Amino acid sequence: MRMDKLLANMGYGSRKEVKTLLKQGAITVNGSQVKSPSIHVDEKKDIVQVNGETVEYREFIYLMMHKPPGLVSATEDKRDETVIDILQTEDRIFEPFPVGRLDKDTEGLLLLTNDGTLAHQLLSPKKHVPKLYYARIEGEVTEETIEQFHQGVTLDDGYETKPAILNILEAGSVSEIEVTITEGKFHQVKRMFEAVGMEVVYLKRLRMGSLELDEDLELGEYRELSDDELSKLIQDTKKS
Repeated sequence: MRMDKLLANMGYGSRKEVKTLLKQGAITVNGSQVKSPSIHVDEKKDIVQVNGETVEYREFIYLMMHKPPGLVSATEDKRDETVIDILQTEDRIFEPFPVGRLDKDTEGLLLLTNDGTLAHQLLSPKKHVPKLYYARIEGEVTEETIEQFHQGVTLDDGYETKPAILNILEAGSVSEIEVTITEGKFHQVKRMFEAVGMEVVYLKRLRMGSLELDEDLELGEYRELSDDELSKLIQDTKKS
């Protein structure tokens, strides 16, 4: 990788700022001073230092966010603030993107990464990675509703969903439920309840595969995945 690209990716400034550091003699590779921004280094083997500080190269970043309502699950949007906009600069430089989407008014677990391979695997319909949601429903959810979801329901566009697991936490004029789906159709949970004559008034994603929302994360907060969480998530993609 070119030196200027490597250091820019690792947060040492823009490529122009990196060139200035090079001219100042602040950068060494394996103990030898370098001044050319176009020099190529092996980011996994060469020891690159900036003002004596060793650069710890990372290719990928994996973030768990407790998405708040009001943010769009996208890398950019002309009208609304996105989940990327609330990331710290040192995390944005990795150019992460949301894995799947949560509606603007939906909150809960959102995974952000720049690992396209893992994201593709997690979202692949062939992998059937389950997603667990908590919701409050306008209308009384019954055993009949559970069976309807178990059979799969027909959405407004004629699409028949795969079976979903519906668990009633509290039934009443406003019911509280948990639902597990293995797909990610547009507004799917909301449309599934609309298909049985009910309305979702609050929706929160709690889990994606083995990855559970950290209860210590406040709305809008995020953290990096632990090695164990990442390992289990990768294992999720190997199931079918």
